Amino acid sequence: MIKTINGATFRKMIVAGASLLEQNKKYVDSLNVFPVPDGDTGTNMFLTMKSAVNEVSQCGQNTVEALSNAFAKGALKGARGNSGVITSQIFKGFCSETAKHEEITVKDFAKAMQEGANIAYKAVTKPKEGTILTVIRVMAENAVNVAKKHDDFESFLKNVLQVGEEILSQTPEMLPVLKKAGVVDAGGRGILVIFTGFYKLIMGEEDFEFKFEDEKQPQTMDDVLADIENLGEIEFGYCTEYMIINMHKKTTEADIDKLRDKLCALGDSVICIGDLNLVKVHVHSNEPNKALEYALELGELHNLKIENMREQNRELKKKANVMEESKEHGMIAVAPGDGIATIYRDLGVDEIIVGGQTMNPSAADIAAAADKVPARNVFVFPNNKNIVLAANQASDLTNKNIIVIPTRSIPEGISAAIAFNPDGSVEENAEAMNDAIKGVKSGSVTYAVRDTHVDGFDLHVGDIIGLDDKAILAKGKLVSETTETLIGRMISDETMTITLFYGEDIREDEANALAEKLTNKYPNCEVSAISGGQPVYYYLVSVE
Repeated sequence: MIKTINGATFRKMIVAGASLLEQNKKYVDSLNVFPVPDGDTGTNMFLTMKSAVNEVSQCGQNTVEALSNAFAKGALKGARGNSGVITSQIFKGFCSETAKHEEITVKDFAKAMQEGANIAYKAVTKPKEGTILTVIRVMAENAVNVAKKHDDFESFLKNVLQVGEEILSQTPEMLPVLKKAGVVDAGGRGILVIFTGFYKLIMGEEDFEFKFEDEKQPQTMDDVLADIENLGEIEFGYCTEYMIINMHKKTTEADIDKLRDKLCALGDSVICIGDLNLVKVHVHSNEPNKALEYALELGELHNLKIENMREQNRELKKKANVMEESKEHGMIAVAPGDGIATIYRDLGVDEIIVGGQTMNPSAADIAAAADKVPARNVFVFPNNKNIVLAANQASDLTNKNIIVIPTRSIPEGISAAIAFNPDGSVEENAEAMNDAIKGVKSGSVTYAVRDTHVDGFDLHVGDIIGLDDKAILAKGKLVSETTETLIGRMISDETMTITLFYGEDIREDEANALAEKLTNKYPNCEVSAISGGQPVYYYLVSVE
């Protein structure tokens, strides 16, 4: 029986949870309510956990405290989409408790789950029951009770997971939209998968693997400034590198070992590897002359390089100063296609983050973009309701004053950007932008990826569907006809403009033909077709 979890086991559990989620992310994606091809709850939760595992893998300590801090930090950086942000908040609260202990008991784990649920609820402005929040809350409440009866993790986690499955099965009764779609909550399933990974590791399954793609976490300004600060405090100022070749006849393997010992006494970050044919040396010290002198006792120097790290520090500070704000306000927008990105640039948006449905940017991506904007205040247009939470969380990763305008679509983001006044205050701009997006109706046209019944429609795989930001309004077999039906249900007597942003699968002549047809049908409206270049969606529609 396992009654406590130490750092080594905790590290493996984190990897196991992420690994099992990776194996099941497509299934979790398939549980999204709307049968559209960009259901990405599982993917977003996995990418959040992947970032957490990446941070944990770089943690050089095996203490529960250090690993907890790394877990929470990594999840925060990688949080994507609403489900990913909520997941990061669950583990933020969870880790705030586990970090207090050298080893985690069942009671500690239960308290950590409870704190995770509390923090996650606070992160959502209007929490809905029948979601991931309900699942983690009920699991946590049960965990506290089970911990009073069981002190071993095998029995404890088994009970917690059973209750989790029970409450997950009830989510369709709490949210009618789930019941109509015939699915349980995707986020709730995702969090259960992660905790199931924890349980499987505890039960002895240790064959979990986690392979990383070649990628780097975005570096924020905070990271850069932290690096500069660390450089300013370094004890040893010279980075010395060289190779030793053509060894003296009297040199032995033992002399190489003695050189390593001397270098360790001289400074830090020591590398001294090789044999009597070649030795490679790297050392940080304040006496590079001695590092060279010791080497000359063994042989000849080759590829010698000495760098003054304090001078590098000063240069970094200069660059940081250059990066300081040169204007009061700036803007960032999330855009799914080249055409839409061009529109935003023409409107004066400073940074474009490639993303949207199926490719939600993380909180770290948004923070990194904000750091590139030469302004003190940065307005962010998420342009997707599934990115708003990540945008809000980005403020924890940068020194910039981030103001999130909760745009839920590309048309809303464009209206917000048009309302921008570089001479106005933060408050004036925020008010103008929020007012601008109220007058925009947004729609989209895509295709169904599964058979279901939702919003009064019997849908089958491949059906073309038209949606506004709340429901499916049209279905058909042809893109143009479905788009026309969608617009007909969106417009009113006050409508003045209709804009079609056509995607990468629509030809220009097709879009223009549809625009001409709509112009004839609605002569009092100005109709235009603009290349958006977005994937997945045939058209993004703006009605104003």
